[in-house]
Amino acid sequence: MTDDPFIRRTRAAQATLDQWSARPMRLGTSDCVRMTAAHLRRLGHKVKLPASGAYRTTRSALKALEERGYTSLADALDAMELERIAPAEAIVGDVLMLPAEDKLGALVVALGNGRVVGYHSDAVGAAVLQPVEYIAAWRAF
Repeated sequence: MTDDPFIRRTRAAQATLDQWSARPMRLGTSDCVRMTAAHLRRLGHKVKLPASGAYRTTRSALKALEERGYTSLADALDAMELERIAPAEAIVGDVLMLPAEDKLGALVVALGNGRVVGYHSDAVGAAVLQPVEYIAAWRAF
């Protein structure tokens, strides 16, 4: 096994795609937050989430964030002390936030070459996507 951080990041991103691609989107059990948390744990970060099923709607998800002292998913990632980067700087394994139809936003994991793994309404599980708009990004070393 190699200690190369880029190989480790690539393997973590591939494992995230493999794990979540067959899991349909369900708020609170299989969503972008849980997928991103699993990815960050693979990279050695400690991530605390509400219990599985603790939220099932956008409103209850926002309330769960608020109860933990965050106004947004971006605030929660910032609190983890992940380095904010420009989305154009993202490399494999980094976390990005995309616009969404609701106030939560959508978290995705960079796969490289402009592609990410994340949930989309036209896909059954997490899918490989090529976003055209970004809100924020974090380096996930």
